[in-house]
Amino acid sequence: MGKLLNFFRNKYQDIYKTALFLSAIVILVLVFPREGKFKYEFSRNKPWLHEDFFAPFDFSILKPEEQIKAEQVEALRQTKPYFILDTTIFPRIRADFHKAFNRAWIERYGDTTVKIQSHDRNLEKAELFLNRLYNKGIYDPAFVFDPVTKPANVILIRGNIAKETNPDSILTIHKANDLINRWLRPGTTFDHELLSVLLFDHLQHNVLFDEIKTVNEREKILAEISPTRGMVLSGEKIISRGDLVTTEKYQVLISLKKYYEEQLGAGGAYYFILAGQIILISIAMGAMAMFLYYFRKDVFRDNKKVLLILVILLLLVFITSLVVTYHPAYLYLVPLCLVPILVRAFFDTRMALYVHLITVIITGFLVPNSFEFLFLQMMAGISAILTVANLQRRSQFFLTSVSIFFTYSVLYSGLNLIQEGSLREIAPLNFAFFAGNSVLTLFAYPLIYIFEKLFGLITDVTLIELSNTNNPLLRELSLKAPGTFQHSLQVANLSEEAVFEVGGNALLVRTGALYHDIGKMDMPVYFIENQTTGVNPHDELTYEESARIIIGHVIKGIEKAKKHKLPEQIIDFIRTHHGTRKVEYFYIMQKKEFPDQEIDERDFTYHGPIPFSKETAILMMADSVEAASRSLKSYDSDSINALVDNIIDKQLETGQFDNSNITLKEITRIKKIFKKKLMTIYHIRIEYPR
Repeated sequence: MGKLLNFFRNKYQDIYKTALFLSAIVILVLVFPREGKFKYEFSRNKPWLHEDFFAPFDFSILKPEEQIKAEQVEALRQTKPYFILDTTIFPRIRADFHKAFNRAWIERYGDTTVKIQSHDRNLEKAELFLNRLYNKGIYDPAFVFDPVTKPANVILIRGNIAKETNPDSILTIHKANDLINRWLRPGTTFDHELLSVLLFDHLQHNVLFDEIKTVNEREKILAEISPTRGMVLSGEKIISRGDLVTTEKYQVLISLKKYYEEQLGAGGAYYFILAGQIILISIAMGAMAMFLYYFRKDVFRDNKKVLLILVILLLLVFITSLVVTYHPAYLYLVPLCLVPILVRAFFDTRMALYVHLITVIITGFLVPNSFEFLFLQMMAGISAILTVANLQRRSQFFLTSVSIFFTYSVLYSGLNLIQEGSLREIAPLNFAFFAGNSVLTLFAYPLIYIFEKLFGLITDVTLIELSNTNNPLLRELSLKAPGTFQHSLQVANLSEEAVFEVGGNALLVRTGALYHDIGKMDMPVYFIENQTTGVNPHDELTYEESARIIIGHVIKGIEKAKKHKLPEQIIDFIRTHHGTRKVEYFYIMQKKEFPDQEIDERDFTYHGPIPFSKETAILMMADSVEAASRSLKSYDSDSINALVDNIIDKQLETGQFDNSNITLKEITRIKKIFKKKLMTIYHIRIEYPR
């Protein structure tokens, strides 16, 4: 048991990394549909590049989607909607009308006995006319026929009798009112003013749309539309090698592909398909792991970075799988170009291109017309990478979005020209999808921020924001400790120049250099670069107390950085810029003045750790060299050469660079850069031979 525990403890990183890749493979296999893939690629109006192809089984030819939609529209046009004429409404309306008429007559003429013949004639004719209106039927104008599927006739149900009638013969209240005015036209013997108001007030809808019966009828008719036309028998030749894939043959091949993939996904073939998916996905993820292992060992060693790459890949593959499963028409709305943008934000362009390539290859197994999909996504991804190659401004995301839209649009148009021989078949909706896709890539900015916080990583955009000297913390440093601020600027310049020469993250080392001495802000006068009055407060302290204050600026710097929520990568520069070296001046003075006293070297030694990266090692060199150069009595090439060599050689001797991935050859080149820069800073001219 103990050996097993030791094995897991010693191999924890490798086991964890293996588990990450295996988990990614399992997730990818789960999101893949259990359908076989038709092994032949073909495009409309392109030659058939494979061998002569014969039908492997009997199958029906599916109708094109456009034809099915046209047949559905025609069927709906032929479908007659159902209306019900409610015969219970008119008796109530007639009774109400009778009462209202008598009240209006009394108000107008004083009594129903006045003009009794005229009263009876007007009432009788009005009720008769009202009866005619309700017999014709009055329907609610809120019900509007679809102009595309408006039927020639409708079914009007009166009692138990259903009769086909023209919809225009059914009245609306507006049409009924027109009939009333026509009947009561001037010159008639009826009381036009009285009856027109009363009749209009007693118009009510008595024809109601029977939605349930109509929907059932439509569904029944739509269900009768056949999705197929004709059959292809087993063994029948479908297409010969070199033949043009015409529209008719294309539909036959599409039909076969659909049936073929459905049959492969059923029965015992399910397990073979599953095995094939596991093999293909494992190889793709293995290629990813091998790339990281052989070409990006720094990333491969960091499990957080590996996890970030896998999360980005899985996220976009999962979204693509969902869209293909439920809404394949929206496939080009999936922002796959987020992959190279996000990866580039945290790593480099080569990493971004490779991860995007693997992602697109995996999604290629999910989508129809995989070659076109791969081509479009690869070109759009390369376009995105080129625009974020030097990601330093947020505005670049908008430029990237425009570039992606332009790339998609041009490539899509080119593919249509090849396949159709014209632009007539271009679907304008796809350009809307491309635009939506481009807009969705703008989510890269908030996603970068989220991933930074989740995985504790840092991007160039964040580094640029932090390295701005108007940053509140740097402003505070320049006000409280101006000498330290100027020292930090010089160290940043030296470090950046050295990293450019030997390779590394120049922006990271520059930002780290600007913050490496922020711990001096609390007690700035105890550091010589801030002493402007000629008074040295260390004269009032013991050497141990002075060393404690000098060493303490590292701890205070770390505390201040955490308080201001600086990234850990920046705090690392604060931790390591003195390594485990001694505060030489006070240590030597303590030994010199108290030779017989035993000295505890820990009181004069920085707590470390020593630098563990090329960038932190270069900062240590630049910090020591720049600080020491201020104490030179004379500035000439010999003194600067000696200073740089002595300081860096001593750091090498004390093992300060043992944990960093920097070589002796690179250190030699760094020395030359420091010497050249210091000579430039102190305006030393090269002596010419005489």
